[in-house]
Amino acid sequence: MNTVKLGDIMVNYRRRGSGPPVVLLHGLAEDHCSWDAVVGYLGAFTTYAVDLRGHGRTTPGQGAGTLSQLSEDLAAFLRDVTGPAAVVGYSLGGTIGLKAATDEETLVRHLVVVATSSVVGGSAAEFFGGRIAQLEAEDWGGFASGLRDDTSKQLVTAADLDGVAALRLAAVGDGRGYINAARAMIEIRSEPLNPLLGQIEVPTDVVGADGDVFCPRRGSDIIIEAVDNSQYHEVAGAGHLLSVDQPDAYGKLLARLLSEPIPP
Repeated sequence: MNTVKLGDIMVNYRRRGSGPPVVLLHGLAEDHCSWDAVVGYLGAFTTYAVDLRGHGRTTPGQGAGTLSQLSEDLAAFLRDVTGPAAVVGYSLGGTIGLKAATDEETLVRHLVVVATSSVVGGSAAEFFGGRIAQLEAEDWGGFASGLRDDTSKQLVTAADLDGVAALRLAAVGDGRGYINAARAMIEIRSEPLNPLLGQIEVPTDVVGADGDVFCPRRGSDIIIEAVDNSQYHEVAGAGHLLSVDQPDAYGKLLARLLSEPIPP
């Protein structure tokens, strides 16, 4: 494990392999360990699996509850640790990657967004608000029960539900990072990324799952329609948690996408 001080946070990350740099950004209620099942397929690259602000072992700092702050965290990591790199973002991580790629001075050279949406609907905003309220009230029993239920809806295979949910709960830590990121997602309800997507100039691959009820195909289509240099790929037999449902297919797809030549 490695740590680096970036602004007001101490960022924890795991560096593996050798080759061109690839930064891996996890989803909400996850940490760098969520990449363990697929990172073995990325041996041709130097991967940096990062704990996002307030998740895993990364400190929460002064969370602003904005996507802009989370995007700047990524930009700082690229500037100070990896230099120009490919970025693979899952769910929340993909939304952060999209925001970072809209910067005209971005160091993102290839973006892969997985199970990602650029807009948050009313029901999703209400969901995030409910989870925030539980954590602020220190209702850990209710939050843990809800997280387990959420996890079950993100799976289509007979995975170890309790084990997966326990890992996700551990990644939440004291809850400050979850609250901060959930507020950032709620912000997208009133300030969607969609108007900014046309500014993305880096090659972008959008990966969906055929059984994903949290981020259905329409969310991917919105991104594809707005980003010029983009294409869609789908993993069969997977729900929102692709790395649990179909780690082999998912890992092989990422390896192929990252290995394809990037136009200058």
